[in-house]
Amino acid sequence: MGFKELREFMVNTQLIPRGIKDKRVLNVMKRVPRHLFVDESSQYKAYEDMALPIGEGQTLSQPYMVAIMTELLELNGNERVLEIGTGSGYQAVILAELSREVYTVERIASLAQQAEERFQSLGYANIHVRVSNGTLGWPDESPFDRIIITAGTPKIPDPLIEQISEEGFIIAPVGDRFSQQLLRIKKSGGRLFEEYHTLCVFVPLIGEYGWKE
Repeated sequence: MGFKELREFMVNTQLIPRGIKDKRVLNVMKRVPRHLFVDESSQYKAYEDMALPIGEGQTLSQPYMVAIMTELLELNGNERVLEIGTGSGYQAVILAELSREVYTVERIASLAQQAEERFQSLGYANIHVRVSNGTLGWPDESPFDRIIITAGTPKIPDPLIEQISEEGFIIAPVGDRFSQQLLRIKKSGGRLFEEYHTLCVFVPLIGEYGWKE
């Protein structure tokens, strides 16, 4: 199978059977060339049901985890989204297809540079990259309609809660260093409402309001 057929197979065998229903999410997962976000030696594994190494001790999340986190954001196309943990840039591109603007923060400069080069080569002008401590967010561009954290954290960092807009969502893997559960927080009426979803394992969120190095 070619890459296009592998994407179709991925959606039909990994995402739909696990309950991903948002048609916009399913369609974008069929379109975006995931294999371009890993080293050439790993491209043949890009559509398998697994996370993949991207260097610097970081990983590209398995397709299902990208899909469920994106679906939980409930994007309609008009949002300004903050992503914490750019990695190879795949999740940012998925978000850019489904929202208005994506602001993505990566603490490792080499990964941020590679991701930015991918965004430019693929023609995404609505993704903005910053090298910084992700636990601090991007305060000068806040508030954001949605925030997604793509690394495991003991709790959602306070600065990110401050940077989410009213009626906005934050989605993050919350737990200990080696096992987490997806937590979605909605800010409404100045209060925070929590929903827990699937179990997961992410690399740790390093920073002032996350884990220590």
